[in-house]
Amino acid sequence: MTDSTQRFSKRVADYVRYRPSYPADLVPRLLEETGLSAGAVVADIGSGTGIFTRLLLQQDLRVYAIEPNAPMRKAAQTLLSDNRQFTSVAAPAEDTCLATDSLDLVTAAQAFHWFNNDAAKAEFRRILKPAGQLALVWNRRKLSQPFQRAYDGILRELSPEYGEINHMNLDDSEIAGFFGPGEMRVLRFDNSQQFDFAGLLGRLKSSSYCPAEDSAHYIPLVTELLALFDQYAVEGLIEFEYDTQLYFGPMS
Repeated sequence: MTDSTQRFSKRVADYVRYRPSYPADLVPRLLEETGLSAGAVVADIGSGTGIFTRLLLQQDLRVYAIEPNAPMRKAAQTLLSDNRQFTSVAAPAEDTCLATDSLDLVTAAQAFHWFNNDAAKAEFRRILKPAGQLALVWNRRKLSQPFQRAYDGILRELSPEYGEINHMNLDDSEIAGFFGPGEMRVLRFDNSQQFDFAGLLGRLKSSSYCPAEDSAHYIPLVTELLALFDQYAVEGLIEFEYDTQLYFGPMS
């Protein structure tokens, strides 16, 4: 299997164009709940193309964007380098190169499932101040929606890696292990995108488990995706719905 830090190298353009952002009220709510304010120092771990980093910067936070994948990191730099509060760092979650006890908050948006849990946990505890907080965020597709259930079904059938690396395999008990006993709090937000078929295909291709275009699985998957789109689209558009989940609290 491809090194997890390199899985998105050829998917950056689709990632930038088709991946969702996060609800506008998520970061302000996080700051309110944790008591943090403008000027707080944050490390956004596995920051990718800077989707969540940008939301942190909009709250006047000082953000270290930690990302080991060079093409994704460069995309974030293109987007955000004119902001003086932004610092791009070429490093993995497990060895951020940041100073000990230097951060008010560590965040990981759509990235935590790629980390080596034990090593990352030790690193986060090292770089956070004693009263520092951790926030883990995912846009999880709403499987209560008929289209999303059917979409999930064709991925399980026709995308060989989907079952192995799907972030939705994580459950709350695994996530809770990163927080102090009884300290993990969870907030949920609605989020969505609208796609025509080209956008829906681009959203699929931005995912690390999407088969390569020259693989035997790609054409059957795209064929099924088109049939699914034709079944569920309304006026040429599909609603792609998410349950955005925010896990936060002090670390154990």
